[in-house]
Amino acid sequence: MQTILGVADKVQEMKQAYPRDANQIQVRMELQADCLAGVWANLNHQLKNRLQPGDIEEGLNAASQIGDDMIQKQTQGHVVPESFTHGSSAQRVKWFKVGFQSGNMQTCDTFRAQQL
Repeated sequence: MQTILGVADKVQEMKQAYPRDANQIQVRMELQADCLAGVWANLNHQLKNRLQPGDIEEGLNAASQIGDDMIQKQTQGHVVPESFTHGSSAQRVKWFKVGFQSGNMQTCDTFRAQQL
């Protein structure tokens, strides 16, 4: 979706223009993807009523397990937030919920968000 919207190309340009901020820019793109996944889940459920009880909780649990903080803690034994490329577990859960609760892509502007 981000490729279709032109976000992926803009992110690559931003990362080249601001290499020191490349990880932070990438985190914002990945959190936007989590939010867009939430929007998709919301709309898919509204249109096709496909979600079963527990599906969202299962998805949120998965998102919390693949946050950069959890992965780093498991592989390195410590967390280095400056090296994140996908966001923390809490951030990933938060942005999926934002998208799911709103069902609106406009709520997924992680690039303008002050708090991730």
